[in-house]
Amino acid sequence: MFNVFGLVNMHVCILRTLKVLPFKTYKSRFLNACYSTKATEEKHYDLVVIGGGSGGLACAKEAATKYNQNVVVFDYVTPSPQGTTWGLGGTCVNVGCIPKKLFHQAALLGEAIEDSKYYGWLAGEKVEHNWETLKNAVSDHIKSVNWVTRVELRDKKVQYLNALGSFVDQRTVKGVTKQNKEVIVKGDKIVIAIGGRPNYPAGFEGAQQYCITSDDIFSLEKPPGSTLIIGAGYIGLECAGFLKGLGYPATVMVRSVVLREFDQGMASLIQDYMTEKGVEFLLKCEPKKVQPTPDNKYKVTFLNKSDNSVHERIFDTVLCATGRRPTTDTLNLDKAGVKYDQVTGKIDAVDEQTNVPHIYAVGDVLLNKPELTPVAVHAGKLLARRIFGGGQLTMDYDNIATTVFTPLEYGCVGLSEERAILNYGEENIEVYHAFYKPTEWFIPQRDPKHCYLKVISLRVAPQKVLGMHFVGSNAGEVIQGFSAAVKCGLTIEQLQNTVGIHPTLAEELTRVCITKRSGLDPKPQSCCS
Repeated sequence: MFNVFGLVNMHVCILRTLKVLPFKTYKSRFLNACYSTKATEEKHYDLVVIGGGSGGLACAKEAATKYNQNVVVFDYVTPSPQGTTWGLGGTCVNVGCIPKKLFHQAALLGEAIEDSKYYGWLAGEKVEHNWETLKNAVSDHIKSVNWVTRVELRDKKVQYLNALGSFVDQRTVKGVTKQNKEVIVKGDKIVIAIGGRPNYPAGFEGAQQYCITSDDIFSLEKPPGSTLIIGAGYIGLECAGFLKGLGYPATVMVRSVVLREFDQGMASLIQDYMTEKGVEFLLKCEPKKVQPTPDNKYKVTFLNKSDNSVHERIFDTVLCATGRRPTTDTLNLDKAGVKYDQVTGKIDAVDEQTNVPHIYAVGDVLLNKPELTPVAVHAGKLLARRIFGGGQLTMDYDNIATTVFTPLEYGCVGLSEERAILNYGEENIEVYHAFYKPTEWFIPQRDPKHCYLKVISLRVAPQKVLGMHFVGSNAGEVIQGFSAAVKCGLTIEQLQNTVGIHPTLAEELTRVCITKRSGLDPKPQSCCS
């Protein structure tokens, strides 16, 4: 086995013979190069980044490689209440987008196996899923990404410190390592990119002691079994979807409505589809207490707000998916003079600049900005270009596409129908819509009643498109290209004059011709064929 300390001693002996360096000096420098998390003396940097997630790393690498800046990145993962930790790369890589998509894909493959027999494949009578195999495969992939990320920072000459960063003053950041050693650095520019961590519902007794979150679900040592998911945002629905797809009973507790921040017509279709797939929804309910049972399960007491009745249910696992919050309370922002919203914990910044001129923020820590990885990455790169390269381009937070990876996916860009009505008035918008049947669904005779799309535009010519919404397989792939068109000012006439690729799902968006105002059946009409 490779022995780094043996290599050090060999090099030291050679250099001592050559009288190049004293033993202690050379060994210290070599080990510091190998282990960049080791505490060092106070040092000055052009850029200090607090947070090693997507936005922070993008900004750090751009500054170091394109503008030859001296950059340091602080990254430290405080264990979740259940003790889960992970490596460099932030939420997306470790406990967000990447593992979520892989678990979602695992669930889709199970559905594909069922469909395959209609296409002539001879599958066994019983198909079983192995949780440990999936968990280990996903974990191995994530660890490889963690390693590649560290190597990439080293190659780009970005200093990485595995330490929890906080402000000492406006120019000074202190990091505390796992060994409780302090690292003090000063920076000309400082970027806050700490992302967010899961919230627990207020007034939910026992939540932090007994409930897991999305920080924990992808690394559970044993299968989750019957699971209660508290929260009906995109994280809650995605978790419920892949758990049910993998064969585990899933129940979603909904305090208000499903996918509250999204188009509600599309959200209703998603809820209906998941219900038909066997996901249970507890509507207008909120949790009050969770406690362990003698047989290693959990009893959840909850209130049904419709009639104020109190109920109890037993589950193997309880997962809280009730939003995320940045841990700005650990940053000592008052010492830097940085203002932030005390309720949300988020920083209100203009073009990523806080109220302190040399301190910036990117990613999920920003107030009223999309909590999306590509948003943080792009904003981080643009910020580095403005700070160090004289760039003028600022981040445009409008018309950013996203996808909810539920069993039947939902992709969208632009305004929801509700938001369009609020912004422009119902009399000034046109809503084109259609149901469609994917070609792939004909052979297994799957019911396409939830496959639906919607294009929202201004009513006045040339009918600029305000929003596009698509529910169906591969919704993210479908909506991505259209999002560029919306960004460029797409109109209904241009959309209808676009020739679709046949037979694809995306072509359905080029065939829209039925409006809600017309009252016609939104199923494909002769004018759309």
